[in-house]
Amino acid sequence: MFRAVSRLWAAGAKSLSAPRQCHLAPVAIRCYSHGKVESDEEFDARWVTYFSKPDIDAWELKKGMNTLIGYDLVPEAKILDSALRACRRLNDMASAIRILEAIKDKAGPHKDIYPYLIQELKPTLSELGISTPEELGMDKL
Repeated sequence: MFRAVSRLWAAGAKSLSAPRQCHLAPVAIRCYSHGKVESDEEFDARWVTYFSKPDIDAWELKKGMNTLIGYDLVPEAKILDSALRACRRLNDMASAIRILEAIKDKAGPHKDIYPYLIQELKPTLSELGISTPEELGMDKL
Protein backbone atom coordinates (compact mmCIF):
# COMPACT_ATOMS: atom_id res chain seq x y z
CA MET A 1 0.00 0.00 0.00
CA PHE A 2 2.76 2.38 0.98
CA ARG A 3 4.65 1.50 -2.23
CA ALA A 4 1.63 2.45 -4.42
CA VAL A 5 1.20 5.75 -2.60
CA SER A 6 4.90 6.58 -2.88
CA ARG A 7 4.86 5.84 -6.66
CA LEU A 8 1.87 8.11 -7.16
CA TRP A 9 3.52 10.81 -5.08
CA ALA A 10 6.78 10.53 -7.04
CA ALA A 11 4.96 10.64 -10.35
CA GLY A 12 3.03 13.72 -9.22
CA ALA A 13 6.18 15.46 -8.01
CA LYS A 14 7.98 14.73 -11.29
CA SER A 15 5.10 16.06 -13.35
CA LEU A 16 5.04 19.27 -11.32
CA SER A 17 8.77 19.88 -11.70
CA ALA A 18 9.11 18.85 -15.35
CA PRO A 19 8.77 21.66 -17.88
CA ARG A 20 5.73 21.33 -20.06
CA GLN A 21 5.61 22.04 -23.71
CA CYS A 22 2.64 23.95 -25.02
CA HIS A 23 1.22 22.73 -28.28
CA LEU A 24 -1.09 25.02 -30.15
CA ALA A 25 -3.97 23.27 -31.77
CA PRO A 26 -4.70 24.06 -35.38
CA VAL A 27 -7.70 26.25 -36.04
CA ALA A 28 -10.78 24.09 -36.33
CA ILE A 29 -13.01 24.36 -39.34
CA ARG A 30 -16.59 23.46 -38.66
CA CYS A 31 -18.94 22.13 -41.24
CA TYR A 32 -22.39 22.35 -39.75
CA SER A 33 -24.33 20.81 -42.56
CA HIS A 34 -23.67 18.83 -45.66
CA GLY A 35 -27.24 19.08 -46.79
CA LYS A 36 -28.63 21.05 -49.68
CA VAL A 37 -29.06 24.77 -49.10
CA GLU A 38 -32.68 25.82 -49.51
CA SER A 39 -33.30 28.73 -51.88
CA ASP A 40 -35.66 31.57 -51.03
CA GLU A 41 -38.27 30.29 -53.48
CA GLU A 42 -38.13 26.78 -52.00
CA PHE A 43 -38.43 28.23 -48.49
CA ASP A 44 -41.48 30.27 -49.48
CA ALA A 45 -43.07 27.31 -51.27
CA ARG A 46 -42.53 25.06 -48.24
CA TRP A 47 -44.33 27.47 -45.91
CA VAL A 48 -47.12 28.27 -48.37
CA THR A 49 -47.70 24.51 -48.69
CA TYR A 50 -47.63 24.11 -44.90
CA PHE A 51 -50.30 26.76 -44.30
CA SER A 52 -52.37 25.65 -47.31
CA LYS A 53 -52.99 22.17 -45.94
CA PRO A 54 -56.76 21.68 -45.89
CA ASP A 55 -56.64 19.73 -42.61
CA ILE A 56 -54.43 22.15 -40.66
CA ASP A 57 -55.58 22.65 -37.09
CA ALA A 58 -55.12 25.56 -34.68
CA TRP A 59 -52.13 23.96 -32.97
CA GLU A 60 -50.30 23.42 -36.28
CA LEU A 61 -51.07 26.99 -37.32
CA LYS A 62 -49.64 28.42 -34.10
CA LYS A 63 -46.63 26.11 -34.17
CA GLY A 64 -45.91 27.05 -37.78
CA MET A 65 -46.15 30.77 -37.03
CA ASN A 66 -43.94 30.40 -33.94
CA THR A 67 -41.31 28.62 -36.02
CA LEU A 68 -41.58 31.12 -38.85
CA ILE A 69 -41.34 34.13 -36.53
CA GLY A 70 -38.32 32.52 -34.85
CA TYR A 71 -36.31 32.76 -38.06
CA ASP A 72 -34.15 35.80 -38.68
CA LEU A 73 -36.37 37.15 -41.44
CA VAL A 74 -39.66 38.83 -42.14
CA PRO A 75 -41.88 36.38 -44.06
CA GLU A 76 -42.91 37.17 -47.61
CA ALA A 77 -46.45 38.37 -48.32
CA LYS A 78 -47.41 35.09 -50.04
CA ILE A 79 -46.54 33.12 -46.88
CA LEU A 80 -48.59 35.52 -44.76
CA ASP A 81 -51.42 35.29 -47.27
CA SER A 82 -51.63 31.51 -46.87
CA ALA A 83 -51.34 31.81 -43.07
CA LEU A 84 -54.20 34.33 -42.97
CA ARG A 85 -56.29 32.07 -45.20
CA ALA A 86 -55.61 29.21 -42.78
CA CYS A 87 -56.83 31.43 -39.93
CA ARG A 88 -60.01 32.09 -41.88
CA ARG A 89 -60.56 28.37 -42.56
CA LEU A 90 -60.23 27.76 -38.83
CA ASN A 91 -62.40 30.81 -38.07
CA ASP A 92 -59.61 32.05 -35.78
CA MET A 93 -59.53 35.82 -36.17
CA ALA A 94 -57.49 36.28 -33.00
CA SER A 95 -54.61 34.35 -34.57
CA ALA A 96 -54.89 36.46 -37.71
CA ILE A 97 -54.51 39.65 -35.66
CA ARG A 98 -51.60 38.07 -33.75
CA ILE A 99 -49.89 37.26 -37.05
CA LEU A 100 -50.18 40.88 -38.15
CA GLU A 101 -48.91 42.11 -34.78
CA ALA A 102 -45.98 39.70 -34.91
CA ILE A 103 -45.05 40.90 -38.39
CA LYS A 104 -45.15 44.51 -37.22
CA ASP A 105 -42.92 43.60 -34.28
CA LYS A 106 -40.62 41.53 -36.51
CA ALA A 107 -40.12 44.44 -38.90
CA GLY A 108 -38.64 46.31 -35.95
CA PRO A 109 -36.98 49.62 -36.73
CA HIS A 110 -37.48 49.21 -40.49
CA LYS A 111 -40.59 51.37 -40.79
CA ASP A 112 -41.15 50.67 -44.49
CA ILE A 113 -41.52 46.86 -44.25
CA TYR A 114 -44.82 46.63 -42.34
CA PRO A 115 -46.72 49.16 -44.52
CA TYR A 116 -45.44 47.35 -47.62
CA LEU A 117 -46.71 44.00 -46.32
CA ILE A 118 -50.09 45.50 -45.37
CA GLN A 119 -50.32 47.02 -48.86
CA GLU A 120 -49.57 43.61 -50.41
CA LEU A 121 -52.04 41.85 -48.10
CA LYS A 122 -54.84 44.45 -48.40
CA PRO A 123 -56.81 42.48 -51.05
CA THR A 124 -56.59 39.32 -48.95
CA LEU A 125 -57.51 41.15 -45.74
CA SER A 126 -60.58 42.72 -47.34
CA GLU A 127 -61.60 39.42 -48.99
CA LEU A 128 -61.36 37.54 -45.69
CA GLY A 129 -62.86 40.33 -43.58
CA ILE A 130 -59.77 40.73 -41.38
CA SER A 131 -59.05 44.12 -39.85
CA THR A 132 -55.51 45.30 -39.20
CA PRO A 133 -54.46 46.12 -35.63
CA GLU A 134 -54.41 49.79 -36.63
CA GLU A 135 -58.02 49.64 -37.86
CA LEU A 136 -59.00 48.08 -34.53
CA GLY A 137 -57.20 50.84 -32.60
CA MET A 138 -54.75 48.40 -31.03
CA ASP A 139 -51.75 50.56 -31.99
CA LYS A 140 -52.90 53.27 -29.57
CA LEU A 141 -52.92 51.03 -26.47
